[in-house]
Amino acid sequence: MSKVISAYLLFLTLLCTTAARAQDQIWLQVEAQPTLEAAETRARAYAAIFPETAGFRLRSGWYAIMLGPYAVAEGAGQLAKLRRENLIPKDSFVAYASDFGDQFWPVGGALSAPITPDPIATPVPATDAPTDLPDETRAEARASEASLSDQDRLDLQTALQWFGVYAGGIDGAFGPGTRNSMAAWQETQGLEATGVLTSRQRAALLNSYRDEQAAFGFATVTDADAGIEVTLPLALVTFDRYEPPFAHFAAKAGSDLRIVLISQPGDQASLSGLYDILQSLKDVPLMGARSRDEASFRIRGTSSTTDTTAFAALKGGMIKGWMVISTPGNAARDARVIQAIEASFKPNGDQALDPGMVALSADTKAGLLSGLEVRKPKFSRSGFFIDATGTVLTTVEAVTDCGRITIDRSQDASVTLADAATGLAILAPKIPLSPRNIAQFNTGGGRIGADVALAGYSYEDKLPSAVLTFGTLEDVTGLNGEPGLTRLAIDALPGDTGGPVLDASGAVLGMLLPPAPKGKQLPPQVFFALSADQIAATVAKAGLTPLQSTATGTLPPAPLTEAATGMTVLVSCWE
Repeated sequence: MSKVISAYLLFLTLLCTTAARAQDQIWLQVEAQPTLEAAETRARAYAAIFPETAGFRLRSGWYAIMLGPYAVAEGAGQLAKLRRENLIPKDSFVAYASDFGDQFWPVGGALSAPITPDPIATPVPATDAPTDLPDETRAEARASEASLSDQDRLDLQTALQWFGVYAGGIDGAFGPGTRNSMAAWQETQGLEATGVLTSRQRAALLNSYRDEQAAFGFATVTDADAGIEVTLPLALVTFDRYEPPFAHFAAKAGSDLRIVLISQPGDQASLSGLYDILQSLKDVPLMGARSRDEASFRIRGTSSTTDTTAFAALKGGMIKGWMVISTPGNAARDARVIQAIEASFKPNGDQALDPGMVALSADTKAGLLSGLEVRKPKFSRSGFFIDATGTVLTTVEAVTDCGRITIDRSQDASVTLADAATGLAILAPKIPLSPRNIAQFNTGGGRIGADVALAGYSYEDKLPSAVLTFGTLEDVTGLNGEPGLTRLAIDALPGDTGGPVLDASGAVLGMLLPPAPKGKQLPPQVFFALSADQIAATVAKAGLTPLQSTATGTLPPAPLTEAATGMTVLVSCWE
């Protein structure tokens, strides 16, 4: 028995000697990256300045860039000096070789391998001697926990919150919520869930937290022009440009992450307008949760290529907010970024981005919204209201192969009838609308040779309102005498298709149909419209009865224009 005790004591002595020698030198961890490729790129950059650069894989799976090794006293002074001279990130910290895994830099060989003690003849312990020291017991863990400083306790709660297991306040009090979060973290590490962290576990938790903080490069950004203070991951994004009301932060080091700060003066109407505008952007997919009230909104948009979260709030006549634009597959990383932004975002003063602070190019003004590309429909056509709830008539062509259909750019609609025989489609808005004017039909037919007016979005979505085009009613049948059609002599464009054709009294004579199918070359200005009586017969299939016009005489140009544009809508087909 005495031999066993002697062997065990010798083992402890050697182990303590080895640990002491390992702590004679330290490293400075300056950065960490989630991938080997990114870490090698950053290590190469540091090595150009610091010959002592090395890289090691961490227990967390990240790759750390280190400077060293240094003697303990020298390393502490070097850390302070390099921080002061802004040669390394402010959140760089002292690390120990015992925490390192395999070395990855320099490529192909070790520059300075992790601290290795001088060779010592290590005896083989007796078979019943322990080969590893146990971690603290629960009682020992509680005892060591009692010696923690207030800042140590706050740091542990912050780290637990970062890893998503703690949702309480950062107050340093280890109550039931903190205990449960400690147990949850232990479970994620495959450890016994005691709810009391040992010294080793506390160190592992804090080291993992610091590794990730260094990898993200979180730093407080105070933008005086935008009037915003926020914590951003400056290892992943870098400031790019102002294009009011946005401040753009572009992706850095292949992160596929962009952040946009929002800053503008405004009121509730401005906030509502911003909500609608953001949803018109390609970077804000249509699928995802939306919520808003009088003072704020939140948008989540997801697709196969884009994952975006946006938030904005109105306070004191200022609208401030942010957007995080990413790609699928980065949910854990993006959740960390959003958590940091939400916890730190603070409007700073009464300043907002001045729309006149930068000059926008002609291309930006024409096709971009302050540097964010606006989502465009595949094409747009015309339609018109036939009842007080906003039901719209248009052509089947306008709603074919559409992933989404909108009325007047932003109101979603669904197809309730698509009649291939006549080419007529009926749209129902998902939210009832209040039309300025409702079509009234002249089912008795018009007089051949009479003047007619066509209301439509000739230039699709390029103009904010429908325009009138004037022509002549040439016949009340098709070229081969087909009933239900009228022939027009008019200079129409594809965007006019689906628009109402009106007589001089403002009554609807028909709906403009698409041009003749390919293969038929008709003379210019020859178009056809589905007649009012055919429309009435077709919409009856959907249980609708269009209003009949009782108007007589001729409307002056201004009232005719008001009546026509008030009933005409833009129908857009989206992917």
